[in-house]
Amino acid sequence: MYERFYQLRERPFALSPAPDYLSPSRVHREALDYLRYGLESQAGFVVITGEIGSGKTTLLQTLLRGLDSQTTVGRIVNTMLEPRELIETIMIDFGLDAQGRSKPQMLRDLAQYLVDQRLAGRLVLLVIDEAQNLSLAALEELRMLSNLETEKSKLMQIVLVGQPNLRDKLQDAELEQLRQRITVSYHLQPLDAGETANYINHRLRRAALGAPLEFPREVTDVIHARSRGVPRIINVICDAALVFGYAEERPLVDAVLMQDVLAELELTGVLIRESAADGQPAAVREPQPEPAFAGAPAKPAYHEEVRRAELASRAAMEQAARRAAEMEQREEALRTRERELAEQRRILAEEYRLLRVQRAAAAPVAVATAYPSRPVRPIAERFTPERPGFWGWLKRVTNGGAMQGNQ
Repeated sequence: MYERFYQLRERPFALSPAPDYLSPSRVHREALDYLRYGLESQAGFVVITGEIGSGKTTLLQTLLRGLDSQTTVGRIVNTMLEPRELIETIMIDFGLDAQGRSKPQMLRDLAQYLVDQRLAGRLVLLVIDEAQNLSLAALEELRMLSNLETEKSKLMQIVLVGQPNLRDKLQDAELEQLRQRITVSYHLQPLDAGETANYINHRLRRAALGAPLEFPREVTDVIHARSRGVPRIINVICDAALVFGYAEERPLVDAVLMQDVLAELELTGVLIRESAADGQPAAVREPQPEPAFAGAPAKPAYHEEVRRAELASRAAMEQAARRAAEMEQREEALRTRERELAEQRRILAEEYRLLRVQRAAAAPVAVATAYPSRPVRPIAERFTPERPGFWGWLKRVTNGGAMQGNQ
């Protein structure tokens, strides 16, 4: 859409996780260090938590990309599972047949698989994303699976990735034994204002084809205030800014454009409007619990904000894209007109060339018509005594002279 206008090879703020665009911020560097340490130690559980949209999945994909070929990775993203379903899912992800087997048989086959992998010199890593959705019974089942070990290390390393309420769930008294086996735990904090600026411009540099576009600090500060430093919301705002800038043919993103973008995102419901009570955007207000029902845990309003951003981002981008569609149609019309003019120029050039060829072919005929050629006759035929001329005169003079000499 706007890539050519801003000289970008692709959209730098797409919502899909992109390890190539991972910002080298303090938060992400620390998280990667903790993850690497947990995997290298090969002992216990590794727990990584963060707010919705904080970059957990991108961080995880970056880690997995850096693993060597001697690591077998299983990854589970659908975690609304009961204990038995969890074991079946793990086996299927590792390529094992779980159909028609009882739980003891599945556990035996899984244990044999892990032993075979260790004998082959391979490490087995199980990554469970959205782990906050696992029930207490499923988490306890994972603890039991972690008992599969040798004298020196575990046969399977387990990484739990989830939202902050995963940390709360792990504090339950029923999970005391699991909690004691957590060797590495790290919580992804939101980016501060400086890290937000670096995050935005780092992504622009990574996507640039030429001189990279850069958001000035006054713009990134506004983005940080409205996003609370959450990468996913930062991406939504920045992507909308580039769409709006393209639609209005603005080569630079300034504070005026950003205010228009935020107003549009508020209008479409992606961002909550500023509160009349405190004059601050709802995105930066302290989280307030929502009314709970039937014993359900209260959820911060901030989580609702992020969910709304996820659900409404496509609709907002489509609405912004419609504003850019007119520009695209106009450009297409100009390209069509340029092609028509080029074809007309080609036809005129060809007609001119043919005309020159015709004129060049007709020129000798015209010269021949204007100046007709005469047959060439020998000199003796052209000058005879009967036809006076120089040679005839010379001959008469010569003959006459000879006759007078004889007399």
